[in-house]
Amino acid sequence: MRADPIDLSTATRTGRRSTGERLREAVLALAGGHGDVLLHSETAWASITFTGTRHRLRIAFEGDEAVAGGEELVAALPEHEFAIPRQLVADAAVCGVESRLVPEVRMVVECELLLLEDA
Repeated sequence: MRADPIDLSTATRTGRRSTGERLREAVLALAGGHGDVLLHSETAWASITFTGTRHRLRIAFEGDEAVAGGEELVAALPEHEFAIPRQLVADAAVCGVESRLVPEVRMVVECELLLLEDA
């Protein structure tokens, strides 16, 4: 099943945030509020007993302070207990990290999270 990227520029701005928006906010909070989400894809997921969504995020951190936040995210993500209403984060993993030092310090983190619907 192919993941459809979420267009971050046209996310609905009603009073209610989507699960994807809540997840992005929680992941960026784990990075100390640093980082720019370059890509967020969401794919439906199901097993015999559970339904949910698999999310893949690609986040860029530019500058020393932001990269430090990205390093915090990489260290904390796999064991972090998220509090997203009606969702259980069943798995969270860092899939890749790209780093460069010149012309400016930059890190790009790719992570994948499996959210299960919590009744």
